[in-house]
Amino acid sequence: MSVLPLVFTSGWASGVNAYAVVLLLGIFGATGVTDEVPDALQRPDVLIVAGVLFLCEAVADKIPYVDSVWDSVHTVIRPVAGAVVGALLAGQSGSLPDLAAGAIGGSTALTSHLVKAGTRMAVNTSPEPFSNIALSTAEDLGVAGIISFAIFHPVAAAVIAGTLLLLGVVILVFLWSRIRRFRRRRAQRREEKRLASAGEHGPPR
Repeated sequence: MSVLPLVFTSGWASGVNAYAVVLLLGIFGATGVTDEVPDALQRPDVLIVAGVLFLCEAVADKIPYVDSVWDSVHTVIRPVAGAVVGALLAGQSGSLPDLAAGAIGGSTALTSHLVKAGTRMAVNTSPEPFSNIALSTAEDLGVAGIISFAIFHPVAAAVIAGTLLLLGVVILVFLWSRIRRFRRRRAQRREEKRLASAGEHGPPR
């Protein structure tokens, strides 16, 4: 079977949490659960680094505004990770050219990253931190679940990942319009307060 579904799914998941993808695939390969995982992802040093960075992301991703800064830093990292993982999976399987797999994994990771980052910007318009924690936890569990599912049912997992990606884009469009309206209202209130303050003090005499 072609490795394309697994490449697509890992690309989507990398855009959400690249370190979790590398860690999970490496563990599945090292423990013999699957032979689809290349040796490069099973190396102890790779697993240790991925585990440490995953813990860092698990914390940063749940703090309002810190999560958006973290997302900004990972605008390049996540798509590159998706491309590298895709190319390595293709190289291991031999059923898909490495370059094509890298392009698929990278572009899918970039799209899902933009959805994640944009959604977090919308969530950060709310002053309470609980929505950030809930959303981050759901993302971590979703990545873990879909990567685990993809190992045994790659086609079904790819369909789920594609559906989630499409829904994410639709939701992002809706949320982005709300963010723009929110910013316009906030700018308008600030301008009204500035004009009111200037009117109270009056022109200097």
